[in-house]
Amino acid sequence: MKAVWAVLTRQRDYRLLLSAGLISLTGDWILRTGLAFRVYEVTGSTLTSGSLLLASFVPSVVLGSLAGVFVDRWDRRRAMIVLNLLHVVALLPLLVVHDRQTIWIVYGVVLAQSCLQQFFVPAEQSLVPALTEPRHLLTANALNSQTRDVARLLGAALGGVLAAAGGIPLLATADAATFLAALALIWCIRHRAGPDPAALGGPAAATGARTAGLRGAVGRLAAEWKDGLRLCSSGRAMRVLFVFGLVTQIGEGVMSTLFAPFVRTELGGSAQAYGLIVSSQAVGGVAGGLVAAAAGSWLPAATMWGVGSVLFGLVDLTLFCSPLASDSLVPAFVCMILVGVPGAFTVAGSMTVLQRLTRDGSRGRVLGALGAVEGGAVLVGITAAGVLGTVVGIIPMLVFQALGYLAGGCVVLARRRLLEPDRAEADHPLVARPS
Repeated sequence: MKAVWAVLTRQRDYRLLLSAGLISLTGDWILRTGLAFRVYEVTGSTLTSGSLLLASFVPSVVLGSLAGVFVDRWDRRRAMIVLNLLHVVALLPLLVVHDRQTIWIVYGVVLAQSCLQQFFVPAEQSLVPALTEPRHLLTANALNSQTRDVARLLGAALGGVLAAAGGIPLLATADAATFLAALALIWCIRHRAGPDPAALGGPAAATGARTAGLRGAVGRLAAEWKDGLRLCSSGRAMRVLFVFGLVTQIGEGVMSTLFAPFVRTELGGSAQAYGLIVSSQAVGGVAGGLVAAAAGSWLPAATMWGVGSVLFGLVDLTLFCSPLASDSLVPAFVCMILVGVPGAFTVAGSMTVLQRLTRDGSRGRVLGALGAVEGGAVLVGITAAGVLGTVVGIIPMLVFQALGYLAGGCVVLARRRLLEPDRAEADHPLVARPS
């Protein structure tokens, strides 16, 4: 716990960023939960409710990798301030949504916010290494993971209450207030740094600079976008990250589609039971974030990632096979709580490895490109689950998700020495030098 205390007490700028993230993520969960409830209540259609999920995922595929290019060009702190303000503006149309005739506005707002998030997320993740000491980076990423689960617990509960009390306009007002509070905290961050001209874009950008007059701004932008995609698979270490994200996010798409049918059909649970089971994962995630943050001072990031992924897969495998032995809901609750710890390990470890493998001037585009690939993988998983769920069966499809994490974790552990910065430096053109 000393590492956690050191990060929270000594790293003022990081503490402000962490607090801003907790507040804005709570607002996101307020809006997400409340909208899901109100849209279905107003329309009575599962198709319109499902369209909200589609509107939130499509921008990550279409815009994700391109957004990372711009993030590498900008001052990340300033970009996050502007993006928070734009989020507030994007929420304003929801103030006039009161009935079925105006419900279409919701989809436009969700789409706009998702587009903004494609810029905000890589900016935030790229800024974390600059605000923390290198030896505390893994702990900082673990704390970031924990705030997501705390926000989920708080926001999901508040979203239901506010949706019932004031409908969509009240949800929008509450979410806008969280973005303004987060903006104020980020404004107070003292760190100032623009993009690194030497690292920006690597070889492609260097070529672009020499031929700027011929290619123009659009050509340079396209070259930097392609460079981000190239960097995701140009070295053995980055290919491990790339393939891991591709396989596991296909599984997450399957999970997001079939988990509700799993609870209803295989476990015989009600809608209320489903909501409680999903919420219980956040409880485990809060505890898992603390464990991962404490372990970050002595456990190497690649090892944490690999161990977390293997345990995550084993817990999920136990969960999805439990109906074969019993139709009790107890194993589902226990497994969803337990999976929080390896989940936190997986997120913190993989993000730390990625941050250490990339230079500051290329980190945004790598994060954006990886996010776009993972978003596409989720959509593939959703489609596959919808088509094959009734043919193959719910349990076999969900077992695929568990095996993906299990196999991915084994590969990471087998290649963990490759994923350490001193080994990866010779293998990747834009790897960050170890501090």
